[in-house]
Amino acid sequence: MNLPENLRYTKDHEWIRLEGNIATIGITDFAQSELGDIVYVEIETTGKALESNAVFGSVEAVKTVSDLFLPISGTINEVNPVLASSPELVNSDPYGEGWMIKMTVNDPAEVEKLLDAAAYKAVIA
Repeated sequence: MNLPENLRYTKDHEWIRLEGNIATIGITDFAQSELGDIVYVEIETTGKALESNAVFGSVEAVKTVSDLFLPISGTINEVNPVLASSPELVNSDPYGEGWMIKMTVNDPAEVEKLLDAAAYKAVIA
């Protein structure tokens, strides 16, 4: 299971990478493996300010649809445009080309409350 040490994680299986006050967010390797082949990513919250734990979109796999939860509060700036035509990137490269959104965070310190790689590993063990 791939769990990069430089990311933070949620119990809902999202990851976040913070650079200044801009966060990149996606779902974890564990989440994509549990969902199976992802066929569609729906995110229609660009430009919206949302609180942490709000639903910002959904992923559709062959067998199920799963909501995506925002790890921290902020405003969604960008949705990964490649996912519209290649949603399978979430399966093949969840921490790279398969990222889902970029957002401006309200409080970068909020990220420290999320799980580090070791704590997330304990959640999925």
